Amino acid sequence: MAIQPIDLQTLFTQLDKVGKEQAAQKEGAAIQQALQGAQAQKKAEEQIQSVNEAQNMGEGSEQVKDRNARKRQSNSSGKRGHAETTDEEEPDAEIIRDPTLGTHIDVSG
Repeated sequence: MAIQPIDLQTLFTQLDKVGKEQAAQKEGAAIQQALQGAQAQKKAEEQIQSVNEAQNMGEGSEQVKDRNARKRQSNSSGKRGHAETTDEEEPDAEIIRDPTLGTHIDVSG
């Protein structure tokens, strides 16, 4: 199966079209890569300029709870017993309180 001269003539006439098509494919890949890089850069700039959401600080010194304010509010309204029950109902409070603490004074000592 040898190449005939007519086949060579046909191939030579189509050679410039093939070269242009291969060059377009190479440029297409480079253009696509440049577009992806530009999109990544734009996304990074938007992330830098945006306001970040605060992270959960957890328990500890970072989190401030004003328990005295709740006691003052309940004492001023006259519901002293209600204030004690709300402190006991808190599941995260680990403070153990004795109801008889401070009621008996020992002066014999």
